[in-house]
Amino acid sequence: MNTEIKDVREAQEFLKKLGAPPRLIRHVCLVGEAADLLIEKLSKMGISFDASFVRLGVLFHDAGKIIHPDELVGKGNQHELDGEILLIRNGIDPRLARCCKSHGQWKTMECSLEELLVAASDKLWKGKREADLEKEIIERLSKLVNQDYWELFIEMDSYFEMIAANGEERLSRSI
Repeated sequence: MNTEIKDVREAQEFLKKLGAPPRLIRHVCLVGEAADLLIEKLSKMGISFDASFVRLGVLFHDAGKIIHPDELVGKGNQHELDGEILLIRNGIDPRLARCCKSHGQWKTMECSLEELLVAASDKLWKGKREADLEKEIIERLSKLVNQDYWELFIEMDSYFEMIAANGEERLSRSI
């Protein structure tokens, strides 16, 4: 069984059919706001990447919280592996379902640029900066555009900060 999800709206409906509560849908939409800003920046830079994958990865990254609703309000990572399994069992492409795991385990996995962008969006939306994650993204980007790391660092660090600066406002809309 292969479930073809083409856009964010379809992904939201799919999650609702799996039993996603409104709070989870709200969360992934807010993370999506941060992702859209990253997508816009990279697109303007002429970076070749799969923006659709990033958008859908963000929508699906916390699908396991359908099974572990306590992790919607508390800490925990059981949702990561269980979310990947849930999505694969329901026909989602395993590469996309892998975002459930990679958004939290990017340090210990070989991840695509798109997966790293999903993980970064999940931090930045709430105003959190993750230096190692951002460094990894900048290293990938500097190779893709053949630009000096430190020149790109200055540009991207400012952009990450701009996204994170609105985290408190996005958090206020998460309740």
